[in-house]
Amino acid sequence: MGGAVRTIRLGRVASMKTWQLMVLHTMAAAAFIFLLQRYALGASLESALLWALVFGGCAAGLAYSQSKR
Repeated sequence: MGGAVRTIRLGRVASMKTWQLMVLHTMAAAAFIFLLQRYALGASLESALLWALVFGGCAAGLAYSQSKR
């Protein structure tokens, strides 16, 4: 029985690590596009935030689909 419990715990740790990496990927993509839009391209704050939200969502979807492979 100890092996089954250990396997479940390892599975939970791996799952938590996957979610952490997905959140990190999302935040990095959103921050990158926000900084690019706001400072490199001179977009308004609202526009830069909207693009960051869109790209963050796309990055989250991509990270999720890759985690299921």
